Amino acid sequence: MLKYLAKRIGRSILTLFIIVTLVFCLLRLMPVEGYFANYEKMTEAQIQAGLQSMGLLDPLPVQIGRFWVNMLHGDLGVSHIYKVNASVTGILAKKLPISIQMGVYAMLLSLVIGIPMGLFMGRFKSRWPDKLGTAIIVLIQAVPAAVYYLYIQMYGTTALNVGLLFDASNWKYWVLPVCSMSLGNVAFYAMWLRRYMVDESNKDYVRLARAKGVSENNIALRHIFRNAMVPLVQYIPSAFLNTVVGSIYIESLYSIPGMGGLLVTCVQRHDNTMVQGIVLLYACVGIIGLILGDLLMVLIDPRISFGKKEGGR
Repeated sequence: MLKYLAKRIGRSILTLFIIVTLVFCLLRLMPVEGYFANYEKMTEAQIQAGLQSMGLLDPLPVQIGRFWVNMLHGDLGVSHIYKVNASVTGILAKKLPISIQMGVYAMLLSLVIGIPMGLFMGRFKSRWPDKLGTAIIVLIQAVPAAVYYLYIQMYGTTALNVGLLFDASNWKYWVLPVCSMSLGNVAFYAMWLRRYMVDESNKDYVRLARAKGVSENNIALRHIFRNAMVPLVQYIPSAFLNTVVGSIYIESLYSIPGMGGLLVTCVQRHDNTMVQGIVLLYACVGIIGLILGDLLMVLIDPRISFGKKEGGR
């Protein structure tokens, strides 16, 4: 397991290096307006002097090497458009905690609702819990998310007596965005857990347990549910991390000062330094999610091994 983990981390670091370096090179092909807040008012001499001071006239390999050295020291550069002369690391450090907190709440809520919902659907296949759960899943997945997000905001703000401007110090303001963010994962967990449980219920070990007289509830909880969770659990870390950094519409809808929409805003405003810092963060998030997913599978089912197969000696 340790050997596999070391190889996986090594490949992940190489992948991260290639992705970020490629984005870095592509951004250098973009117009230089993204490095100046008042580009229209600057003379050509001032532009060239500014580019020289930022090291953007150096050969590309020198720029790449300097970027990675600074990154290893926690310096992702300075924002020139989004927040003039502000550290990219400082901007991300202010926005990331609130997105993480909201992502944690949304993920916990989706697990608390989605897993039992899928369990009941699989346990009572083709009966009313399964039909009701299927109707809820179809409703969540068929209706555009923006539609029910607006309805949740419209009626929820009145029911909770809250305003449209987010207040992190008041717990009521967390309820609506957390519920909205959790809906997609609720449907995902319920649908796939139900599907995995139905597949497991037709296997030989289930028939053997029934032949021995084991009750259906014990079979469902101790055998079918446990095995059905193994393929599902690998998606939980990625889902959580993507929830943290990908809640673009929700955070803009409730005026939440988090990570949601930051990349889109910086791309639209041509803040190249911010873009490369956010891409680095997103790439790390994706890689960490994949590794944690594999580790969770091993924790739930120790029989899983990522080493060499016996036949591959």
